[in-house]
Amino acid sequence: MLTLYHAPRCRSTRIVALLDELGARDQVSVEVVGIPRQDGSGGRDPRNPHPEGKVPLLVHDGVEIWESTAIALYLTELFPEAGLGRPVGAPDRGRLLSWLAWYGDVLEPVMVMTYAQLDHPALRATFRGMEEAGHRLSAALSGAPYLMGADYTVADLICASAFQFAPQYAPDAPGLADWVARCADRPAQHRAQRYDAELLEAAGG
Repeated sequence: MLTLYHAPRCRSTRIVALLDELGARDQVSVEVVGIPRQDGSGGRDPRNPHPEGKVPLLVHDGVEIWESTAIALYLTELFPEAGLGRPVGAPDRGRLLSWLAWYGDVLEPVMVMTYAQLDHPALRATFRGMEEAGHRLSAALSGAPYLMGADYTVADLICASAFQFAPQYAPDAPGLADWVARCADRPAQHRAQRYDAELLEAAGG
């Protein structure tokens, strides 16, 4: 049994979209829970088994998988027929894994530092900044519509989600805005957004 713990309009929305992309939406039970929000609203939901009260959390036959990149990789490998991942042994699997790790290890910290207006030589030396992140993405997109080349993959879904969620922090780098728009304009993304809107309307929010 697969269960996704989800709160509308947060990081778990991209996992709802991923399930749709994978054609697995009807094979996963989505449990909608509350979470503490940055504006002070919400709170920890006792129904959510995540040890920190966060989402997304995927539970597969009693085993918990947390962190968006781990969940994304797990699901693409569980439903390989959709072609959003790369199987073990594929020549470019390492590249896809690198993008997923780069999102969590570099892009997300840089986004948070930008939001918090934090700047320090140690942070710059470790993570660099948003301008460098933009150059990195732009270089990968030079001559190709997606990070892995011609095909949309889970790497695009995860990395582009940062700028879909916080477009004000997107750097001005060649090809970046068009890539984000392409990734956002997929039917699965539109359906995930409508689903969240319905959840919020039902909750009176």
